[in-house]
Amino acid sequence: MELDKKPVSMSMKDFLVRTQAVKMMKSEKTIEAVINHQFQTALQAVKECNSVEISGFGKFYFNMNKALKRLAKLEEKLAVFQNQLNDPSLPEVKRNRCQTIVASTQIEIEYLKTKTNELSTDLRGMEEQVDSSLGYEGEN
Repeated sequence: MELDKKPVSMSMKDFLVRTQAVKMMKSEKTIEAVINHQFQTALQAVKECNSVEISGFGKFYFNMNKALKRLAKLEEKLAVFQNQLNDPSLPEVKRNRCQTIVASTQIEIEYLKTKTNELSTDLRGMEEQVDSSLGYEGEN
């Protein structure tokens, strides 16, 4: 197998694990554990700080406009799949798939709602303005 081209059936993560394992002569389990840790750490940084910088790769920001558009699309998707679940003639296999999609979509919607609410109330560290009608600072 050539390592330059990603096989069609392999996910990007699997491809990355396999190529790095061959290049570094380490087990795939070890490489996968490192990659999982890096992705989890990056995800946590985005959740806490709204950005993550990966050295040599770039800096990623949480974009409020894209999040709001994504939220609207997810709510539409949720409505479509919930309507499908209400159909009594839906086969059991499709019903299970729809339930899985609804559950994961609800989780993503909740995350985006909390994230957009956090950012909309964020004043970006600005101090509260002093009421000038109360007198001057340092006045005796």
